[in-house]
Amino acid sequence: MSLEQVAGQWKAQRILRHALQSGKISHAYLFNGPSGTGRMAMAREFAKALFCTAGGFDACGECLECRKFEHGNQTDLTMIAPDGQSIKIDQIRDLQRDFSYRNSGTKRKVYMIEQADKMTMQAANSLLKFLEEPLSPVVAILLTDNGQAVLPTIRSRTQWVPFLPMSPESMLQTLIVEGAPATLARTAVQLTSGLDGARQFLQQNQFAEIRNLVIQLGKESLTRFTAAMITAQQQLFKTDLVEHTQLLLSLLVIWFKDLIQFQAGRQDNIVFIDQLEWISKHAFNRSFAGWVSCIEHTLEASKRMRANVTPQLAFEQLLVNLQEG
Repeated sequence: MSLEQVAGQWKAQRILRHALQSGKISHAYLFNGPSGTGRMAMAREFAKALFCTAGGFDACGECLECRKFEHGNQTDLTMIAPDGQSIKIDQIRDLQRDFSYRNSGTKRKVYMIEQADKMTMQAANSLLKFLEEPLSPVVAILLTDNGQAVLPTIRSRTQWVPFLPMSPESMLQTLIVEGAPATLARTAVQLTSGLDGARQFLQQNQFAEIRNLVIQLGKESLTRFTAAMITAQQQLFKTDLVEHTQLLLSLLVIWFKDLIQFQAGRQDNIVFIDQLEWISKHAFNRSFAGWVSCIEHTLEASKRMRANVTPQLAFEQLLVNLQEG
C-alpha cells in the first residue's frame, strides 16, 4: 500500500507528498476527519515513508527500515491510544521519558496518538510542553475525528491534515468494482464516511444476515406485532447477532428513511433497493410525520441501550412504540 492508495483523500495526500518531497517535515501533524476515511492507513504509510532510507514520496518497502516497519519491529515508532476512556498524563510522561532516553544520535522517531481528543487536560498540557520543545528528529502524528476538541494551543502547533468524508455514490462505485455485492455495498456506504469503514462492514460475516433480519423486522414491526416479537426473540436475542443490536438499529433507521424517500418521489436514493416492490406498496400506509416518528423511536432505543438499558427490553419497547405509531 502507498499514500496514493488511500482513496478520496487528495488534500491529505498533497500535504504529505509535499512534506516528503521537499524534506520539510513538520514536528507534529493532526490528522482530522471522520472514522473510516483512512486516517490510520495514511498515518502508517506516512510514518513508514519517514523511516524509509530510499528517500522519495513513498516508502520503498524493501530497505531494512521498511521491512522492520512492516513486520512490527520498528522500535522508533511509538503508538498511544486511550487507556479506558481517556489518554492519561502518565502515558504522555512515559512517552517523554522513553524519547529522552533514546535521543542519542540523529535517527528519526515517530509517535502516533489515536483519539487525540480524548487526552485529559493534564495529559494535553504535558504534551504541549513536548511540542513546544521538540527534539529535532521527532515527528508526532495525532489522529482524531474531532479536531476542534483538541486543545487550541496544541492545534496551533501542528500541521492540520484534513480527511474528507467520501460521497456514498463514490464509495459504492469503488466497492462494486472491487467485487462487493451491490445490495450489501449500497447499505454499507450509508453507515460510514469512508471506504475503509464500508469495507470493514462488508468483511463482517454476519452483515448480510443482519441486513436480512432488518428487512424482516422492518416489515413485521409495522403490521404484525406478535410476529416481530417472535422474530426478535428467536433470530436476534437467542443468537450471536445480539452483539450487533446497535448496527441493526442503525439499519432500521435507514429502512424507515427509505419509506420517506419513496413518499417524496426520490426512488434513486432508496438504500434497500431490492425491497422496492414492498416499499412502494406500504410507503403511504403512514404519513411523513409517522415515518419520522418511527425513526425517532428507533434512535431513542439506541440511546437507551447506550445508557445500559437491557437490549432486549429496549428493543421490545421499540416494537411496541412502532406498532402504536
